[in-house]
Amino acid sequence: MISVPINERGMFSMSKPAANILLAIAFALCCLFAISVALFYPGYASDASILGMLIFLEIVLAAIWNYEERFFLLLILVFFFAGAGAPPPGFWSAGRWFVLGAGTLAGVAHFLRDHRYRLGGFHLVAFFCLIAAVASCSASLYERDALFKVFSFSLLFFYAASGMRAAVLRRERQFFSGLLLFCEILTYLAAVCYFALHYGLFGNPNSLGAIMGVLVVPMILWGVFATEGTSAQKRLVVALVLSVMLLATSHARAGILGATISCAVVCIALRRYQALGLLACTGLLAAVVVVFVASPATTADQSQSLTSAFIYKGHPEGGLLGSRRSAWEETVSSVHEHPWFGTGFGTSATGSGVSQSGGYFESASRDTREHGNSYLAILEWVGLLGVCPFAALILMVIANVGKSLKQIRKSGTTFSPLIPIVGVVIAGLVNAGFEDWLFAMGYYLCVVFWGLAFVLVDYVSLPERGYDLRPGLAVTASASSIPM
Repeated sequence: MISVPINERGMFSMSKPAANILLAIAFALCCLFAISVALFYPGYASDASILGMLIFLEIVLAAIWNYEERFFLLLILVFFFAGAGAPPPGFWSAGRWFVLGAGTLAGVAHFLRDHRYRLGGFHLVAFFCLIAAVASCSASLYERDALFKVFSFSLLFFYAASGMRAAVLRRERQFFSGLLLFCEILTYLAAVCYFALHYGLFGNPNSLGAIMGVLVVPMILWGVFATEGTSAQKRLVVALVLSVMLLATSHARAGILGATISCAVVCIALRRYQALGLLACTGLLAAVVVVFVASPATTADQSQSLTSAFIYKGHPEGGLLGSRRSAWEETVSSVHEHPWFGTGFGTSATGSGVSQSGGYFESASRDTREHGNSYLAILEWVGLLGVCPFAALILMVIANVGKSLKQIRKSGTTFSPLIPIVGVVIAGLVNAGFEDWLFAMGYYLCVVFWGLAFVLVDYVSLPERGYDLRPGLAVTASASSIPM
């Protein structure tokens, strides 16, 4: 029987000479393969698309080789490039699913060999969600499209339950510092694109509002708290002001509301009332600058008032929710027509011809439409019967947030990893009430939200299971396993 050496962290372990020999053999095989292709198939060696795919494959393999440290960054970047429509056209839309699939397989392998990870009720409910999604496909007019979306949905949940935990647990300092740096760089990049180049990096203004309101603002606010008294805090304060300006520029009410509630809840839990007041003043000042000074082209047709620009978005005759009401009414009507099993996961009964062609790696316009609410969207997709496990999963996420807020208020420390997780999850839950992304597996915010929601399950039981928070960004555990 062959014995595989495993170290105390559950990872494969080998001596340095053996590792060097393995790398040398791998390098020799790669060289032999490259020479063989150049000699016998010279056309492939000169094809730019094939060379690009080989380079991409090498990057994926390198990320899997150092899975815990590198893979999540690669996954987010690939999904971000796909969402931003980065060239070459269509490459990132297909590549994101390859990366997610590879990450899921590697994550499951990591989970199976590391016995400190366990599954609990949250993961069981998530599995029931997969079953409900599969069952809804039989009622869909676009069964193939629905099955593909269920498959991507399954990949994400399996990755969140395995690979995401490997990236975060026991690596809190590295993971959240890296995610904070990513948000900071993204803020500077977006500021240059929107304020200097007048280029819409995220396309739809609602997408700008979602990424800033759900991810960037809560993360950078936590970074300001966690770096208090250091030179990095001043830089992060600048990034926070820029992110608030970008959020105001988007005029996305869902993003603004999500960020406002998230930041307010976190500040109250930490008893940072002065910081909450300063942040509110910063947001109000940013709104004034956007409306009365900057006058962005996207709002040139709106009357110059804060109420008109941010509450009614220039259309007071439609009411507060005028832009959402028609989509909500259409969704409710669809639920009445397909009450029990819905219209199929990720698909809507739009009335378009079934014979129309759709893409394999991105949603086709024939079977999707705007819902204006992620919760109404999943109700339409899976029906009243199938929505039960999804509702239970959302309620469990909310319960975990509540438990986390109690821990944050009790400890009072700004170094807890619960703070950035809770900040993003609260903002996401609020934003999803007005946007469709929560169960749209191709959107990068969906990957971040569910990844952190699954990780949050591990952290809510830390104090009760012998864990204590130490100074720094890391969590020190006195138990031998990560219980659920």
